[in-house]
Amino acid sequence: MTRSAETRRPKRAPAKTAAEKAAEKAAAQTGAKTGAKAEAKTADRTGAARAAPAPHRAPGAAPCPAAPTGPGHRHQGLDRSVRAAAARMTGGVSPHAPIQAWTDWALALAQAPGRQMELAERARENALKLTMHAMQGADAPAPFAPKPFDHRFHHQGWDQFPFSLWRQSFLAAQDWWDAATDRLRGLDPAEADRTRFMARQALDTLSPSNFPALNPEILEAIRASGGRNLAEGAANFAHDALHALSQRRDPPAEGVRVGEDLAITPGKVVFRNDLMELIQYSPQTETVHAEPILVVPAWIMKYYILDLRPDNSMVGHLVRQGFTVFMISWRNPTADQADLSLEDYRLRGIGAAMNAIGKIIPDQKVHAAGYCLGGTMLAIAAAAMARDGDDRLASITLMAAQVDFAEAGELLLFLDESQIAWLEDMMWEQGYLDRPQMARAFSAIRAEDLIWSRGVRRYFLGMQELPDDMGAWSQDTTRMPARMHSEYLRGLFLENRLSAGRFSVEGCTIALKDIRAPMFVVATEADHIAPWRSVYKTRLFTDCDLTFALVSGGHNRGIVSEPGGHARHMRLSHRPAGGLYVDPDAWLATHAPEDGSWWTPWEAWLAARSSADVPARIPGDGPLPALCDAPGTYIHQQ
Repeated sequence: MTRSAETRRPKRAPAKTAAEKAAEKAAAQTGAKTGAKAEAKTADRTGAARAAPAPHRAPGAAPCPAAPTGPGHRHQGLDRSVRAAAARMTGGVSPHAPIQAWTDWALALAQAPGRQMELAERARENALKLTMHAMQGADAPAPFAPKPFDHRFHHQGWDQFPFSLWRQSFLAAQDWWDAATDRLRGLDPAEADRTRFMARQALDTLSPSNFPALNPEILEAIRASGGRNLAEGAANFAHDALHALSQRRDPPAEGVRVGEDLAITPGKVVFRNDLMELIQYSPQTETVHAEPILVVPAWIMKYYILDLRPDNSMVGHLVRQGFTVFMISWRNPTADQADLSLEDYRLRGIGAAMNAIGKIIPDQKVHAAGYCLGGTMLAIAAAAMARDGDDRLASITLMAAQVDFAEAGELLLFLDESQIAWLEDMMWEQGYLDRPQMARAFSAIRAEDLIWSRGVRRYFLGMQELPDDMGAWSQDTTRMPARMHSEYLRGLFLENRLSAGRFSVEGCTIALKDIRAPMFVVATEADHIAPWRSVYKTRLFTDCDLTFALVSGGHNRGIVSEPGGHARHMRLSHRPAGGLYVDPDAWLATHAPEDGSWWTPWEAWLAARSSADVPARIPGDGPLPALCDAPGTYIHQQ
C-alpha cells in the first residue's frame, strides 16, 4: 500500500533552514520536545486535552535541571534518508556489524597458528567419526547430537541410513564451526559471538532437513499423499508471500478471537488517554484485599498474554483469589506518534494509571507487576518514585524483566552503534518500528524452530497451523514509536544506563537501590529474550526485601503458568533487605526445583503484604465512570 510522504516521515516546516531543522531534531533526541509537550497537555479520559499532572515529589524536593541540547550537522537529513532507504532493503539490518565481525575474526584467527592447528585436528577427528559411523551403520551410537532446542531431526526416519549420515554430517559441520567461532585471545568476545551466530544462521540454510530429497519426513509424506503435501505447501507459500508483500493479515481464526475467546475476563475501561486504556476487572468474590494490583504489560505486544482463556488467564486467577486487578492496555502507535518517549510511557502510562487508581481507591497503596519491557519501565518508575519520596507502591513484581542488559542474550549481538543508527534512520523515515521488522529479529534467535522447522511443516509437509491462544497472541504484534524505541535501545541495551546509575528521569539520575518496596522477581529457564541470569542480576542492583523465582518454560509459556497445567517446576529463594549477593551459578546449585506453578506462592506473597479485606469494588461505581467493557478499544487496533 502506497503512503504519502507526509505519512511516511515526520513533518518539517519548509521555511526552516537545514541548521534549524538539525537543532530541532537534536533537541528531540534529548527529550526537550516531548518533555515540553507532556507538560503542556495530555489527553484525558475521554480524549480531550488537559494539563498534565505534576510529578509526585516529596515536600521540599529540589527540581532537576533541564537536559542540555547540542547542535546537529547541516546535511544530516540527507545522510539519514540514504541510510533509511538502504535499511528498508536489508530489513533494518546494518551490514557494518557482520562485515566487521567476520573481518575481526578472520584477522584474529590468522594470527593464531595454534588455533588453526586445533581446528585442523578437529576437522580430521570429525571426519574420522563420520567414517566410522558410516561403516558401522545406523545402529551405531551417533557421534554428534543436536542442540537441546533443535527439533528438526526428531522424526524416526533420521535414524535410518543414509539419512543418519546426512544428519551426522550436518551436525559435524556445526560442531566444527562452533569450535572455529569460539572466543579467541585478542578478539572482542562480542565479535566472536556474532560470528558464531552468523555461522549458525548460514549453516541452518544448508541443513538436510530443508531439502525434500534429503528429509525422510517429507519423503514419507509424499509417498503417503501422492505428492498432495507439496501442492498444499505451495499454496501455503503463495498465501504467506502475498501477505508479506502486501502487509495484510488474516482475520483471527475461529476460537481465538479477542474479546470472544481470548481476553474475556469481565471488567470495564475506567480511564483512557492517548497512550493507554486502564481496565478494572469485575470482582468474583464478596470481599477483596485492600491493596489493588496494577499490571504493566510490555508495549511490544498486546496485554492479553496475561488474560488468554479463562483457564490460563493470570488476571482471572488473581481476581478469583480476591484481588482488585487493573490492567494497562497500550495503544498501537502510528507515525503521528513518532515522538512518544520512554518518559511519556512512564508519565502518561504508569503515572496516569497510578493517579487513576488513586482516585478510584484513595489512600491505598498498590501492588505493581510488570512483564517484559513493562517490568523494566516499572522498575524505572519505582526508582523514580523512591527518589522523590513517593511511597504509593506496596510491592513490585517483575516478570521476565531485565534491569541490567550486559548479559541480555543474543538480542545484543548486533546492537552496536551502526545497527542502532540504521534502525533509528529507518524509524525516522516511517515514524515507528513495524511489526515484521521486530518479528524477524525474534525469529532469528531461534531460527531452527521459528523459521526452518515452521517452513518445512508449512511448505513441504503442507500442514496448516492450528489456531491456539498463544499462537494467536504472538501474531498480534504492535508497532513501537521511533523515539521511544531509540531511547530504549540506546539508553538501556547499548549503554546499560539503568544498572550503571546513569539513567536520568526528569533530568536527575535514579538508582534501583533506592527502592524499598518488597520485590518478587520471576525468571524463566529457557528464556531467549530475557535470559534468566540477566534477570537474576536484579538481586545485585537492589537492596530491598526480594523473592526470586526461577521457573520452567520460556519467555511466554513460563509466565503463563496456571496451577494444575502441564508439568511445571520452580526454584524459590528469599533475600532479606540488605542481604548479601550470591552469584547465579552458586544460587542454582543450592536451590532444588519443586513441582508446581509459581502463581501459587506469588499470590500468597501478595496476600501476606496486603493489609485487610474490604467489600468488593465494582468498576465504574467510583469517581471514574466506566467508558466501555473490557477488553476495551485499543486492543483491537491493527
